[in-house]
Amino acid sequence: MKRKLFYCILCIFPVLLGFQTSFEADANVRLKSVFIYNFTRYIDWPSDYKTGSFVIAYFGKSSKVIAELNKMALSKTVGTQKIEIRIVTKLSEIGKANILYVSPDVETPLVDIIKTTKGKSILVVTENIGFAKKGATINFVIVDNRQKFELNQANAEKNHLKVSSSLLALAIPVTN
Repeated sequence: MKRKLFYCILCIFPVLLGFQTSFEADANVRLKSVFIYNFTRYIDWPSDYKTGSFVIAYFGKSSKVIAELNKMALSKTVGTQKIEIRIVTKLSEIGKANILYVSPDVETPLVDIIKTTKGKSILVVTENIGFAKKGATINFVIVDNRQKFELNQANAEKNHLKVSSSLLALAIPVTN
């Protein structure tokens, strides 16, 4: 009997770990969506980016992040602007966006993405190690098993974005 119980636990344990990992991944996706929305409260875009829809462009393959962003867009606004989520598969599709979220599965080199967004007031958000030093304004990182973000203020200024001191205080500062 003890042996059967042991084998049963041995078989169930990995399944339970999988559920926990899945739950943690889903929570992390939701957290990124909340972070992205909250960035809009602490970053000021030039006046020509404050009319029409507030566009969050998602560059990458379909993911759970898109679903969370779409849920958020149904109930939230940025000031008086309705939030529009745009899925981008090529650099030429970015157009005029307020935020460009670059999924970690994107194979396009960051340098090409930064060249495309140069001169536009687009907040580039990534989640690959070292990307805040390479041109992204905000980069998601995990520190001590907690979701955090790096912020490169120089990159924000290059894109004519004003970052509040409150957001800077919450971020891990990165310099070029």
